[in-house]
Amino acid sequence: MSTIFTKIIQGEIPSYKVAENDMYFAFLDIAPLTKGHTLVVPKIEIDYIFDLEDSTLKEMIVFAKSVAKTLKSKMNCQRVAVVVLGLEVPHAHIHLIPINNENDVNFQREKLKLSDTEFKAILTQILE
Repeated sequence: MSTIFTKIIQGEIPSYKVAENDMYFAFLDIAPLTKGHTLVVPKIEIDYIFDLEDSTLKEMIVFAKSVAKTLKSKMNCQRVAVVVLGLEVPHAHIHLIPINNENDVNFQREKLKLSDTEFKAILTQILE
């Protein structure tokens, strides 16, 4: 059975796509910690990030780096945090979270609740 991320990659579930190439897909998290919180996933379904082939993991990190650089330049943030948790969806993924302080990466705090219009505005800001 396909994961929710595979369904997003295949266009079966709508998303706010930030970047894509033939192997990876980046999209806004719909339960973000901060505006611009982005998920980077491989297009292949692998549950655990450290089960990826070394070359795939290396390329995924390089892809994430390019997305993070874009986020850093477009969002009002000091850094872009990189977080790998891997329990909430059984599909390898990296969280890229624009931050101004360490509390911005606290997954225990309430997530932002953004409207479709707000997500589209964030996406426009990132892609400009």
